[in-house]
Amino acid sequence: MSFDPASFRAQFPIFAAPTPGPALHYLDSGASAQTPRHVIEAFAHHDATARANVKRGVHRLAEAATEAYETARLAAARYLNAPSPREIVFTGGTTGAINLVASSFGALMAKGDEVLLSVLEHHSNIVPWQLLQARRGIVLKVIPATVDGRLDLDRLDGLVGPRTRLVAVTHCSNVTGALTDLGRVVAAAAAVGAKVLVDGAQRAPHGPVDVQALGVDFYAFSGHKAFGPNGIGVLWGRAPLLDAMPPFMGGGEMISHVSFAGSSWAPIPNKFEAGTPPIAPAVGLGTALDWLAGLDWSAILAHELRLTGRILDGVARLPGSRILGPAGLQQRLGVVSFALDGLHPHDVCQLVDATHGVALRGGHHCAQPLMESCGLVGTVRASLAPYNDDGDIDALLDGLAAAVRQLRA
Repeated sequence: MSFDPASFRAQFPIFAAPTPGPALHYLDSGASAQTPRHVIEAFAHHDATARANVKRGVHRLAEAATEAYETARLAAARYLNAPSPREIVFTGGTTGAINLVASSFGALMAKGDEVLLSVLEHHSNIVPWQLLQARRGIVLKVIPATVDGRLDLDRLDGLVGPRTRLVAVTHCSNVTGALTDLGRVVAAAAAVGAKVLVDGAQRAPHGPVDVQALGVDFYAFSGHKAFGPNGIGVLWGRAPLLDAMPPFMGGGEMISHVSFAGSSWAPIPNKFEAGTPPIAPAVGLGTALDWLAGLDWSAILAHELRLTGRILDGVARLPGSRILGPAGLQQRLGVVSFALDGLHPHDVCQLVDATHGVALRGGHHCAQPLMESCGLVGTVRASLAPYNDDGDIDALLDGLAAAVRQLRA
């Protein structure tokens, strides 16, 4: 089935909004996707008609808010094919979700226990484990990358061992666009009794995820990258693991009973949702996830990969260009990062925006260990969503060619 990006794009108010300068060509969805009209309306409608606190109120607004919030949890569970909605914890985003696991699952670790990461990880899947290392004396090990920007999974057997407690890896690199073969990761972890956490921030916006089929133990993603509001994210975890983990934060709503002699905790997921949660953002995210689940992802991914191929071919023709990541279209998503010899990525991004209206990301992309391993301070990154079309790619390639001429003149 074919996919019509124009019809999809028409659902997003920002593309019809007046803008100074050139027309907008948004190629920064890997940092934050745009939000469709009906998700914005769902968010606003909730606050306009049912704004109240959740979980304990008995008046009708509180009951309506609680129902809306729990309906959003059901939507997240469906999107991830989670066995139970009680395994869905709402967080502030992927960063908050990973910090929760590092703190709470990490509290069950002992000095000398090992966590295996990869060089492709975002800082949010590195720094929390370094903080845990400082607190509890765990050992961090790192899976290197291959020359084409994938996890070097041939090194797994030499890195996992009897002290490995967790393997925490990205589902899709936010720099190289490479998809991780999670089957190999899960098998290697299971062989030593370790658990697997997946940073799904870049993968979840590209269609429903089946955590049961993947066989992982924790999965995290952010609402703002999945066409939803800011300030909301999801952590899925297997119920026995969540049940065994201590709370991440203390406060209201996460308790069963409080006295000055001690406190007891509410059952999951409430145990991990201290205080007033992001209610309207959760409602917006639930709306976005139900909408995403109904799209034709086979056609959409074919569309995005065709555009990705155009970017890869066009960038490869630029003098002094270097692409980080797979040169082909197998097992990758529409995230393309590249360096241009002698040019700072910030200069390139600012010039292409000013002259051709193309929104790109320039810098280290919160992946400094990867940049250092590649001998770079940063790259230019284009990241796609279904609303992108050939006009966006034309503007990108024309803008890059003009920027290279001007900056090297």
